Amino acid sequence: MTKVERFTLIAAILGSGIVALDSTVVNIALPTIARTLHGGYSSLQWIVDGYLLTLSSLMLMAGSLGDIYGQKRIFELGVAGFGVTSLLCGLAPSTDLLTLGRLLQGVFGALLVPSSLAVINTTFSSAGRGRAIGTWTAYGGIFVAIGPVIGGLLINLSWRLIFLVNIPLAIACLFVIRQCVVDPKSTTTSRSIDYVGGLLAAAGLGAATYGLIDGPAQNWRPQTVGALALGIIMLAAFVVYERFATHPMLPLHLFGSRNFTAANLATLAMYAALGGAIFSVILYLQSAIGYVPLAAGLTFLPVTVLMFLFASKAGSLSGRFGPRFFMSAGPITASFSFLLMLRVTPTTSNYLLYVLPATLVFGIGLVLTVAPLTNTVMSSVDRSHSGIASAVNNAISRIAGLLIIAFLGIIVAAQTTQSIDASGVSLSAPAVSVVHVAIASGTKHGELAALPINERPAVASIVASSQRSIFTQSMLVDAILAFLAGIISLILVVNPRNQP
Repeated sequence: MTKVERFTLIAAILGSGIVALDSTVVNIALPTIARTLHGGYSSLQWIVDGYLLTLSSLMLMAGSLGDIYGQKRIFELGVAGFGVTSLLCGLAPSTDLLTLGRLLQGVFGALLVPSSLAVINTTFSSAGRGRAIGTWTAYGGIFVAIGPVIGGLLINLSWRLIFLVNIPLAIACLFVIRQCVVDPKSTTTSRSIDYVGGLLAAAGLGAATYGLIDGPAQNWRPQTVGALALGIIMLAAFVVYERFATHPMLPLHLFGSRNFTAANLATLAMYAALGGAIFSVILYLQSAIGYVPLAAGLTFLPVTVLMFLFASKAGSLSGRFGPRFFMSAGPITASFSFLLMLRVTPTTSNYLLYVLPATLVFGIGLVLTVAPLTNTVMSSVDRSHSGIASAVNNAISRIAGLLIIAFLGIIVAAQTTQSIDASGVSLSAPAVSVVHVAIASGTKHGELAALPINERPAVASIVASSQRSIFTQSMLVDAILAFLAGIISLILVVNPRNQP
């Protein structure tokens, strides 16, 4: 590995690591933020979802900008902007201004994420690219895993530090970019910015994301259904426009590559399973089993250790022998981990006996999947389209997370209603409200004690049965999705002919 390659990899890891760290730290800090800034549940929801909204909706435009103006320039802008908006978040005096800061963070995160991967693709040769992407993936997992630990430590001092900690990391990343990262000669300088395509993609993804986020929470009121429908229409218009545009933001001929199409279909299924599993397991361990937030966040630490030790090797082997085996075996292995997780109940919750085996199998599945999948996406397109290829794959992975969380919201609403009806007990309105709150937060808080004594046993029983049913259905859905990702890869992915 040359000096330029080494420091390019360091810059890419630092840049994407800031975003990964921020995503997990914020979730740990939400209760503290609510108490300090006097925010309600909807305010906390938008502190998280506002960031995802701008990040997902602007990802394609950002990837295209990198291909036109140079990945290094867009990477620098994304890192610098993320540092500045982290400062705004850290100084925010209210939940409204914090939400605004998070929206702006998503804008610069959209610039940062695809370009961090694209600079690897344009710097490394095909021989070293698989190992480099595996290393990038492994360290990204480390940043995700240490987020809850850092968050738990910093929150004891001030929740504002979870945002301010991004600033020295951004400064260090900018220094490395300036010193060592170079842009290869671009073959796309004659291209112009596809403003119409960018507007259609951003507005379509934004409207659809809003509909998916707020739909279950608002019982699919007309405005959320209308936003979702409008988003789908605008995304369809985006595809049609890109088909005939002179300089399209998303060159549709990329999907003429069988491996590019197959890898992105596998990404949609696998990352939906991944997002749904992490969300459901962490919530279930806290609300039904009784784990404290930090302990629940550390549940997946063994997965990170496996990623750190072996993801780079898996990327290297997939580059040598072809990705088909890895992209098939990995998701199928992960699907069995979700079935193993079904053994965890309030009475069988020992971490070493029940939780750890499932997380280890899950980690093996991810090790086999992530780096080979990413390498397949990036190696199946010309280097001049590295930015948009990375943006497409990143956008799909995040949209997959939004889709599965929306679907899980539907499961929660339906199962809660079913459990209340099946109990045969007529609950008061306050008791029904406590049921909905306790399914997510558990029954060990003050809400249950505020109810009349005669309603408490029924509410506790309904909450317990709902939590178990919701968790079971969630794990089964995740297992099916992961298995589907493996089958898609087995059928559609083709090993390059020049590989053994």
